[in-house]
Order: sequence, then C-alpha cells, then structure tokens
Amino acid sequence: MRRSGVMLLALLAGYAAPGVAQSSRAMTLNDILTAVRVGDPQLSPDGKTVLYTRTTTAMPAGARNADIWTVPSDGSGPATPLIESPKSDNTARFLPDGKHIVFISSRSGGTQAWIADADGKNAKAITALSSGVQPPLIISPDGSRIAYVSDAYPDCTDEACNKKARDADESDPVKVHTLTRLPFRHWDEWWTTVRHHVFVTEIANGNTRDLTPGDFDAPPHNYEDGSIAFSPDGKEIAFVSKRGAKDTEMWSTNHDVWTVSVGGGTIARITSNLAADFQPVYTPDGKSIVVRAQRRPGDEADRWFLDVYDRITHSKRTIFSAPDLSVDDYRIINDGRMIAFTATEKGTVNIYVVPFAGGGPKLLAKGGALGELQYANGVGVASRSTLAGPAEIVRVGDDGTIRPLTTDNAPWLASLDLPTPQSMTVAGALGTPIQYWVVKPPHFDATKRYPVIFLIHGGPQSDWHDGWSYRWNPALWAAQGWVVVAPNPRGSTGFGQKFVDDISRDWCGKVMTDLNAVFNATAKISFVDSTHMGIAGASYGGYAVDWIIGHTNRFKVAVTHDGVFNLESMSLATEELWFSDWEAGGAPWTPAARASYARCSPHLSVNKIKTPTLVITNQQDFRVPVDQGLQLFTSLRRTGVPSEGLVFENEGHWVLNPLDSKRWHETVFAWVKKHL
Repeated sequence: MRRSGVMLLALLAGYAAPGVAQSSRAMTLNDILTAVRVGDPQLSPDGKTVLYTRTTTAMPAGARNADIWTVPSDGSGPATPLIESPKSDNTARFLPDGKHIVFISSRSGGTQAWIADADGKNAKAITALSSGVQPPLIISPDGSRIAYVSDAYPDCTDEACNKKARDADESDPVKVHTLTRLPFRHWDEWWTTVRHHVFVTEIANGNTRDLTPGDFDAPPHNYEDGSIAFSPDGKEIAFVSKRGAKDTEMWSTNHDVWTVSVGGGTIARITSNLAADFQPVYTPDGKSIVVRAQRRPGDEADRWFLDVYDRITHSKRTIFSAPDLSVDDYRIINDGRMIAFTATEKGTVNIYVVPFAGGGPKLLAKGGALGELQYANGVGVASRSTLAGPAEIVRVGDDGTIRPLTTDNAPWLASLDLPTPQSMTVAGALGTPIQYWVVKPPHFDATKRYPVIFLIHGGPQSDWHDGWSYRWNPALWAAQGWVVVAPNPRGSTGFGQKFVDDISRDWCGKVMTDLNAVFNATAKISFVDSTHMGIAGASYGGYAVDWIIGHTNRFKVAVTHDGVFNLESMSLATEELWFSDWEAGGAPWTPAARASYARCSPHLSVNKIKTPTLVITNQQDFRVPVDQGLQLFTSLRRTGVPSEGLVFENEGHWVLNPLDSKRWHETVFAWVKKHL
C-alpha cells in the first residue's frame, strides 16, 4: 500500500532549543496548506541553471497552481519565475542546445507538451492529443524528439482513432464500466477502456507515433517516473511494461524492460528476471542498460538492486550486493564511471556513490530526505526536506556538502517554534532495536506532562524518516499541544531487508510487540502523561490501529484512515492482488491465507473495541476499498462505541485536494482533542 532542500539550518537553529522565545508561534494548518511546494529540479546542459516546478495554493479557495522557476546552480542569485500562467506549467526540461526548454502545460485546455526559448518566451504547443500528455517528459540526445506517456485505446494505432473512440465514450448517455479483464481499476482510476502507451513526437513538425500499441500498459500506471529512456544515439527507446498472460498483471509483479525503435516496430525484451525491473538507463557508450531490479516475484517490498545488462554479450551483473541498501533513485555520473543513488538508512534518505565497475557504495551526502537527483557537467542538484521543513532545491558537492539554492518557505518557518525531533531506540521483539521519533509541542516545558499521540505509518513496508509530509505531518500534530511519537517497527525500510521481511505474513505478530515496546517506553518519559495517549494511522497504519484497539483499552482516542479491517474481503477487492497474496501467504482460498485471516484480521475482535474512534475512508480508494472503513464504522455503531466517520467522494488512498485536506485535518484534530 505504498505509493515513497536543505532548510536554512542557521535560521532555524534559534527556534529548536527548549528555551525558545515565546514570540515564536506554533505551526498552523494554514501553514501546511499554503506552503510553497518545490521539486523536479532539472539542470541546463552546462550545469549553470536549475529549472524547477514551484506550486502555490491560494486559500480559502483552495486553488493550486504550478509554475516553472529558475535559479543559478552556484547560488549566485535568487530564484526567479520563468514560465507562469493561470494554468499548470510543470515538468520543464532543457533541450541539449541549452537554448530551449520543453514542458507540460494545461494552458490550452488539456495537458500538452510545449516548447519555449530558454528565457521562457515564445511558448508554443508541440502536441495536440485528445488524451493529453503525461510525465515523464524525455528528450532525445539530439533534441529532435520528445517521449512521454499518453492514454490510448488498445485497438487504435493513430490519433484519429483514439479521438473518435474517446468522443464516443464521452457522449454515451449510459455511464457503465464494462469489465473484460483484470485489472479493471488501479489506485483511483478505472482501467476498462484505455492503456498507458509511450508516444514520441518530433519537435519540428509535431509528427507523433505510438511506440507501444496494443492491450498492454507501457509504462505501468503510477510507476511512470524513470520508465522511459532514449539510447545515446537516439534511435531506440527502453521502456517498462508488464506483458504476461491476460489477467495475470493483477497478481504478478513481473515488470520487464523492453526496447523499441523510435520508428516503431518489433519490441525486444531486455530483462528475464521474474520479479520487478524498473528505471532503465543507458550507459553513455550505449553498450549496456542499467536496471533497478528486485529478486522475489510477487513481493513489491523486496530489496532493489542495480543490474547491468550488456547489449552485446547479453550477460548480466549486479553493481553491489553489500551493504544491505535498497536503491531508490539513481543516476549514472562521471562519464559512466560512477553511479549516484538514494537509499533510506535508519530514518534518513541519503545519497551514495558506487563505481560502475562494482564495489562498495560510499555515503556522499546525508539527509533529511534527499531525492530527485540530477547531474550535468559535473554539477549535482537534488531536493531535500526534513521533519522541520518542506523540500527545497539544494546543490550537492563532490565532497557531499549541501548548499541551499531555494528558500521559498524560510520566512514562515523562521516564525515558528519547531523543536528538533529526537531519534530514540527501544528493544522490540526478540530484542531487536526499534527506532522511533519523538516530536515535542511548541513552547515545550520539561516540567509539564503532555498527552501523546502515536502515528503509525502505512506500507507496511515504508518508514517515518526525517522528511516532510503534507498529509501526516508530525510537527503539525505536535503543534496541537501533544507529544508525537512516530515508530519504525518491523516492516519499516532502512533497517535491512530482513527487518522489512519480518512483517510479511505476520501483520499482527512481532510488529505489534515492537509497537508495544515503543508505547511502554514512551509512557515512562517524564514529560508524557501516560493516562492520556491516543493512536492514529493510515493504510497499514489504519490496520494497526484497528488491531490494537481490539486488543487493548489503553488509548483514549483512535483515528483510522483507509485502514484494512477485514483481511478476507480485502483480498479480492483490492486492485493489486500480488500485495494481499504475498502478505497472506497465498491466494484467498489457500489454507495459508485463510489461517492468516483467522489469526490477524481486526474484524474478528471488533466486539472488544471500547476506544472512541474516527473512521475515514474514500470512495475512489481502490487499494483499500471504501467498504473496509464502512465495515468498521458499522461495527462500532452496532457495539455502542463512540465513533464518527468521514467518506470523501473524490479522494483516493490519500486526501490531496486542499479543501478536502483542510476538512480532514479540522475533523481529525477536533476528534482527538475531544477525547484525548
């Protein structure tokens, strides 16, 4: 159920000490909603200029708009707007000549690819597809073509056919989903008519070609980033697709890397791995393709390795196996001699480097949370956030130094009292160290005792790391006057693959011992009021809340968002069956799965719940379908437990719309304050 800038430290340091001046204020919900969101840094070919997307939100209307800004990569000048409009402008990329940029914009109605001069002037549309253009936006090495994703009807081979089919669908007065295959929906989208395809457009004349026609997704939905790459000579494209037998893509994780000529034609499979292969990148000489790959079929939370496929000998090798780091994002740098990558380790997301020839990775730069790596002409940039501030664009030096390039959120952050999060450890199941974060409330007074809220992360193979979140923000929760504790129990990433694996097929076992150890350790902290503790979580975190309140009455209040409640009914309603199959040990009708449901399904102990509980579920959530929350709410009302529910009509697994997010936070905080 996963779907994962240096702040001005000197500026914030004065607000991190326990003795902070009372003139500083607590964070507010409006701070979160109106924070400037920056990301997607892209370097000019000479490495001197960074393009990035800057998104603002205007309240109370909740209007959100993305524009394209630029900043010198050496920090010699301020960030300035480059391309602005009342519509969304994003995904900016330099052409190799450095004189032009391409980007995606909705200024003409649907989202299309546009081109402009490097100064942002003379913008004009490149594409005019009825289904629009979706990221990623990839530029050919000679700058003559762009590749991207667009939706297409499986039986169509050109735009005229796609437009005719789309017009027919939209004009049909009967709104019905006709199901002919699995999957028929994914995350928050129905998949009954169109497929994701890779398109290529010639910039000079707009000629467009669908390179991956047919009844397959290429690339897969919601996994588009890093799924398309041009070869160095520009004659070929590598892409990711799952092309097994009909229906199997709903219970298989076997994504492969394929290649096809930019002129179209026969596709060739590069990877033979039965598990997932993603993010193909050609080496500068074009002789090899590097792929980020897993090893275990069916396990979406398996460790990610870097495999190299030789195009001539067809041999495969792995860049490194030790230490136990799972590769997230990566770039080939230094003319192909090195690879830089990000990975999570013990609560931080760091940058590492490893020789392309193989060897042990070395830590280059330590998070917060570092990501979105880009390199050009020896210059490296990334985005970096912390638990104390949203992402900003930073420059990453060869020696690992981090230099802020943008400071969009510095003014309001400087006005806050943001106590420094503390990383703590306690012995969990079998004596294994369990790391957890403690975030104190503003204007903290060590002589007082505070209520505490435990935030349980989703996944379950995810983590609470030193990074910013706009959905579940520990600092905002702490600003309500509570001590916030965010544990990383079994299943959390960044503590080795065995630690991740220890939760599979044991959702209610060792992980619950880990969490209970954190609860007990927190209760002994001198400034914590152990008689007033609450618990909240989403996705697997919602499952954990549902399970825990069915087995203890120690908590005064609970919030469960899009949580798995009935493992058996969930197993045939979720849209990625490999998830429930792997976690339960088999398909729903197998003895292993049925035993898992009987042992660990929260719905079987719902009659023991006494904790006042707020249940949140969303109509467009196809990962943990809406019935899971409705079953829990119905059960709580039948058994007389104080409970309320929120059902968002237009949200999926997350609440993303600004006004919906406002209502979510207001309701959640009011519920907790009422009962805590």
